[in-house]
Amino acid sequence: MNTLFADRILTTQKSFIREILKVTENPLVISFAGGLPNSRFFPVKEIKDAASKVLEEDGKNVLQYSTTEGYLPLREFISKRYLEKKGLKISPDEILITNGSQQCLDLIGKTFLNKGDHVAIERPGYLGTIQAFSMFEPAFHSVPLFDDGIDTASLERTFEEHNIKMFSAVINFQNPSGITYSKQNRIELAGILRDHNSIFVEDDPYGELRFMGEDLPSVRNYLEENTILLGSFSKTVSPGLRLGWICARKEILDKMIVAKQAADLHSNYLSQRILYRYLVDNDLDEHIKKIRKAYKKQRDLMVSLIEEQFPGEIKCTKPEGGMFLWITLPENISSMELFNRAIKENVAFVPGSPFYVGGGGENTLRLNFSNSDEEKIEEGIKRLAVIIKKIIAEK
Repeated sequence: MNTLFADRILTTQKSFIREILKVTENPLVISFAGGLPNSRFFPVKEIKDAASKVLEEDGKNVLQYSTTEGYLPLREFISKRYLEKKGLKISPDEILITNGSQQCLDLIGKTFLNKGDHVAIERPGYLGTIQAFSMFEPAFHSVPLFDDGIDTASLERTFEEHNIKMFSAVINFQNPSGITYSKQNRIELAGILRDHNSIFVEDDPYGELRFMGEDLPSVRNYLEENTILLGSFSKTVSPGLRLGWICARKEILDKMIVAKQAADLHSNYLSQRILYRYLVDNDLDEHIKKIRKAYKKQRDLMVSLIEEQFPGEIKCTKPEGGMFLWITLPENISSMELFNRAIKENVAFVPGSPFYVGGGGENTLRLNFSNSDEEKIEEGIKRLAVIIKKIIAEK
């Protein structure tokens, strides 16, 4: 049977996280595994009201086919928000509405990547990027992350040694590490990219979830020409709506529109209209403010418990926003061994090795703090601390 499958599907792995989430369906499991926003803040009533209005006022049209680019007023809303929040002048004609930001990555792969093309990614890197691009069989080159962003010296060498067609990065509250690129790091990154004929994919699903520190400029502020900027409503409004977007200059976007037409014609038009009605009738900034306040409280609690209860040699990132912490265990401790023991105690997380292309990260792991209440965070971290201490004592 394998001879009938395309090579690309045989070489692309299942999402490790999706497989773990099957285990966490057990209600007894305290899960720090999924990259899930907290459902307590989904605007259920407001979305219900928006859906009713849209169907009552324009039902025949919203249930019809629509344009590939997406609902123009929604694209205008995104354009205006970029100008207000980031000082970015992005025309609605440079925005394509997608089925979540994951489809953005797929469309980018279809538009740019041939088999064997050289692609640079972060180390550790976003698993969704690795999986999406793997379908197109590129040659990956992973570049280490420091606490303030990408290792620019290593990135420069990678560009010099290989014909890098694309570099993809999550610059705000990176998934999985929680690291944010500093302003200086962004400037240096833009300089490197400017010197090479390469596409930069600035994936920014978490940028609005900053609850500490100051907002930083987009890399597109420094490098407009070859930057493709991705966004999503999944982390601020609802992942179930499956609405994200691509921002790129018209020459690039026209090719992506062709790729999207071949995939699904257009994103869910009813969802676009409901979302836009919600955005018009409600204050998105006030809604996000509630999310930030809760996530900061949950992040602070998880960090403080780790510092109190985990052995001192264990390192933990301290993100200023987003949804994740990154844990580095002693080198002789396997996070897979920890996972196998933890799941028996009804605690789940994501071991770090799937985030590393070509191996590595066996002593690292990702914890999600956004989708757990305080009680579960306290109990889950307590259980993990006990197991970690036992493993260390056995070595």
